[in-house]
Amino acid sequence: MTETDRGHVDVLGVGLGPFNLGLAALLADTDVEAAFLEQASAFAWHEGMLIEGATLEVPFLADLVTLADPTSEYSYLNYLRETDRIYEFYFYETFQVPRREYDAYLGWVADRLDSCRFSRRVTSVTEIDAGFRVEAVDPETGERYAFTADDLVVGVGSRPYVPEQFRDCLGDAVFHTAQYRDRRDGALDSDAIAVVGSGQSAAEVVLDLLERQTDHGYRLDWLTRSDGFFPMEYSKLGLQHFTPEYTRYFSDLDRETRDETLSEQDLLYKGIDVQTSARIYDTLYERSIGSRDPDFGMLATTAVEDIEATDDGYRLTCHQTQQDERFVHEVATVVLGTGYHRPTPSFLGPLEDALERDPKGRLRITEEYRVESDCTGRLFVQNAGVHTHGVGTPDLGLGCYRNAVIVEQLTGREVYPIDEDTVFQDFDVEQFLADTSAERVGNHYGGRR
Repeated sequence: MTETDRGHVDVLGVGLGPFNLGLAALLADTDVEAAFLEQASAFAWHEGMLIEGATLEVPFLADLVTLADPTSEYSYLNYLRETDRIYEFYFYETFQVPRREYDAYLGWVADRLDSCRFSRRVTSVTEIDAGFRVEAVDPETGERYAFTADDLVVGVGSRPYVPEQFRDCLGDAVFHTAQYRDRRDGALDSDAIAVVGSGQSAAEVVLDLLERQTDHGYRLDWLTRSDGFFPMEYSKLGLQHFTPEYTRYFSDLDRETRDETLSEQDLLYKGIDVQTSARIYDTLYERSIGSRDPDFGMLATTAVEDIEATDDGYRLTCHQTQQDERFVHEVATVVLGTGYHRPTPSFLGPLEDALERDPKGRLRITEEYRVESDCTGRLFVQNAGVHTHGVGTPDLGLGCYRNAVIVEQLTGREVYPIDEDTVFQDFDVEQFLADTSAERVGNHYGGRR
């Protein structure tokens, strides 16, 4: 095996999802020498969930660059201009764009950035005298690569999560929503399908299966351990939690307060968008006209405790927790909308002793998205700090803000505006006092000022 691509860069990014791709785009016009490594052979974004008709949950302005630099050649609008689709989009008249086109846009940007390098799976990151040594391999050819870098930005994204008790059954007929498009054809030939989970991905799968049900004739059931099939918070005032102001406010809270706050904010970033929920209901309503049976079931507060293979399919052991009733449900296909998790990448193993963690074992991350560590170089992370930066961490709309902060750290100057006053709500008492005639008092009413 040969070893190529040896060299030094100022910053090396691991993983090419929207966040690191956005950072690559924002660094393109700076003097920072960067390389971004991705194990896939070409850009792909959540391929298994690029369902026809599915849209982004955020406006197209939350592209890779616009909220930091609206003049960038890597904006979504410039992608439309360069691909001769801008008038089609003009008459499309919606802010939420098709997910498949957003994926095409991301691939278009990746193809134009020399810093993006595919077929390079990072295998280890080790500390050197001033920075890091990063080793990678081509997953298909075995060709090896090595870099040194002053700083590192890890943006490998989340991974599909499947509860341990279901893993022995995984295959063509039991699979995570992340594999839905690849496994859909087989599922359509089933006589009974169960979708487990009540997040956005599960809802999109349910809607797609509902719309195809009349052509295939399967029974469809939707089960969730949650209290209901609730919508995600999408009011304009609620969305102010997905802003730079709230991110800074949350980051300044103590750890215990942050954890308690997060536990009460599920519907700010979990749940189903209103449009998907409405389309599911409307489809069921149309399907039930004339006393017809849509051959569909929904049951909340119901945990699927086990999945067991049978001669004809799978037996689900279910527990309705409010009534404390257990039952068995037999189906041919199970689609698991059981969410995602973000384990620490194995390639960071050599650095583990240098990384600082909180009492719950989570990385300590500064307000500037840098992992606290004893390393000589700086290690930044993308989409890894819900516990430190709040519910907006995975939101595409905050990617530009986070990258503007990281770019400032890498260059030592403000290249892109670090937004300070973007919403009408104050989260911090100090800011509220500055805007009003209110005055601070002591810990008890009437205390010293």
